[in-house]
This record gives sequence, C-alpha cells and structure tokens, in this order.
Amino acid sequence: PHCPPLTPICPICRRPLPDLAAATDRHHWVPVSEGGREQAVLHRICHRMIHRLFDEKRLARDLNTAEALRTAPEMQGFLRWIAKRPPELVDWPELPGRHGRSRRRR
Repeated sequence: PHCPPLTPICPICRRPLPDLAAATDRHHWVPVSEGGREQAVLHRICHRMIHRLFDEKRLARDLNTAEALRTAPEMQGFLRWIAKRPPELVDWPELPGRHGRSRRRR
C-alpha cells in the first residue's frame, strides 16, 4: 500500500505548514550573527513573533531549540492565539525597523 506524504509541521506552533512560500520562513536556531547554521522552516508569523520577542543574544544563548522557544513564558500568549488561526494565515504588515523593534514611541 502507498502511504500519502506527511504534511510538514511547524516546530513552534505544531500546526501544518502550508504549501505557500508567502506563509513560511527559514529560521536559524542560533542566529547567523552568532555563528548559527542549522535552520528549520516555520510559519512566517511564528518566525516574526520570535524575532519581535527576543534579541539574537538570547536566542543564541537560551532559546536555540523549538522546545525552548515553545516553553518560553513570553511565547505562551502567542501560542494560545495562533492555535485558533488557520495554518495559511499570512503575517500582519511589517512595522518600521527590523521586526518592529526600532519603532519610536510618541
């Protein structure tokens, strides 16, 4: 019997990864700026949330696995929210500055 191919799963939210390039990104577990090479495909929205919440030093030092990211207290609200969204959801518009962190407060 022929088995259908398995649908890839996002290692962060554990929802199926859609076959849409606009909805996925590659994430380096250790940022390239910190010498990282190993990477995985994530939902774009999951990837952007990681970089909105954590700086590259913390990602390299403490959050360099899917399990560490999934269990980080800062990720819990996002993971509850994203679990109710369709896997094809494309991220919200990008904010000014890299990943929205450089925004000026008024």
